[in-house]
Amino acid sequence: MMDQNIQKVRNEIVSCSKCARLVEFRTKIAEQKRKSYMDWDYWGKPVPGYGSKTAKIMILGLAPAAHGGNRTGRVFTGDKSGEFLFKCLHEVKIANQSRSENINDNLKLDDAYITNILKCVPPNDKPLKDELNNCSKYFDFEIKNLKKLKTIIALGKVAFDSCIKHYKKRYKINKKIVFKHGKFYLMPDNIVLISCYHPSPRNVNTKLISLKMMVNLFKKVKRISKV
Repeated sequence: MMDQNIQKVRNEIVSCSKCARLVEFRTKIAEQKRKSYMDWDYWGKPVPGYGSKTAKIMILGLAPAAHGGNRTGRVFTGDKSGEFLFKCLHEVKIANQSRSENINDNLKLDDAYITNILKCVPPNDKPLKDELNNCSKYFDFEIKNLKKLKTIIALGKVAFDSCIKHYKKRYKINKKIVFKHGKFYLMPDNIVLISCYHPSPRNVNTKLISLKMMVNLFKKVKRISKV
């Protein structure tokens, strides 16, 4: 049974309309649709995170994909980034299956939680500073309520920088923290933050990231998190 506070915040996320630019864009995408998904009833709303409430691992992305999460209502679901990510997660037994297609596909996560720093799809995948600030309270809640959290894997620089901003609001951090793929940082609350390239089609196709690289990284994450 889902915690009442978590359900309340999920409802708040889904009903949020604070960022006019994002509301207009996500609605436009949902109405126009992609030709291959014309028979879909697009979600077209903010997309909350999902996974185990006892998660030790958080996987943090940037935002829902226009025809992925914005269509299916679940992050990293129904798009190429999610397809690649779940191949990796299934390989290391964090996910029970290698596909993430829709909210009724019986996908389950073992001791993991997946979310985005921004809950709505932004135009050109480029959120504005105010939009990230508006959404930061939901990320703050997620970290606070995942009581057993040990590691955060930030997929891409924007997610990583937003995570650092979360910590700088709460702690004095003197050491230099920069985004570099595979770099591990011990944060003041003893959570380990890991910077990782985003599993976007561009990064995969240009060989910036590979299945082997990601699988090896997630194996290290599992060892650290004792999963």
